[in-house]
Amino acid sequence: MKKILIPTPSHGFDPTEVAIPWKLISERGIEIAFTTPEGERASADSLMLRGEKLGIWKPLLRARRDAVDAYREMEESEAFCNPSRYLDAREGDFDAILLPGGHDKGVKEYLESEVLQKLVAAFFAAGKPVGAICHGVILAARSLDPDTGKSVIHGYRTTSLLKSQELAGYNLTRLWLKDYYLTYPGLAVEDEVRSVLADSDHFIPGPTPLLRDDLGHMKRGFVVRDRNYLSARWPGDAYAFSLEFAQMVQSAQLPG
Repeated sequence: MKKILIPTPSHGFDPTEVAIPWKLISERGIEIAFTTPEGERASADSLMLRGEKLGIWKPLLRARRDAVDAYREMEESEAFCNPSRYLDAREGDFDAILLPGGHDKGVKEYLESEVLQKLVAAFFAAGKPVGAICHGVILAARSLDPDTGKSVIHGYRTTSLLKSQELAGYNLTRLWLKDYYLTYPGLAVEDEVRSVLADSDHFIPGPTPLLRDDLGHMKRGFVVRDRNYLSARWPGDAYAFSLEFAQMVQSAQLPG
């Protein structure tokens, strides 16, 4: 059985970007394991789960019911309740790694973890599948190839949360949520990701993201696949991202 590692912060990750991959990929016979900073059970961004303080934008911005249901199922699973510590996670124990996102400030401990950055670099060095969605692409962008000192995605094509999406969430809610939608005020995810690429044209924004995908509307989702690396933009791509990554992992032939 193939096995995928999903790192998360202690709290604040996007529930859709963890629970939908967990559910869809697990249903396809691939084992999922989790890792958190101290090996304790994590929790998602509560605002995304319940939609509190989102006002009239609640139907648009909060996690959809299918994602909330998947999250409630996941949080009772043995794997989610018993994560390893970041320090104990080893590339050799897994066939792939999946990097979810989230914009709550709680994700900073995950995005800024040097331990995780080295772990992600090890998966790239081994040629194993790496998936990153939304802010998870920042973690990939910050992970450096020890031989070149450049980002592991320097020579890859990628997408990520778009600057237009990030600013839209901020502008719709800034009167009462302040900079909640800006994980790093003054530095958009897209801008940071573009800055590490060999060519800015390697950033692929895709079609305008309006509606979220699901099993009945897969064409709404958008992903960019380049060799062993798969990226997506936001929770609205989660189904396409999950199923494509499951296929990558199932068909992966590792070097040697």
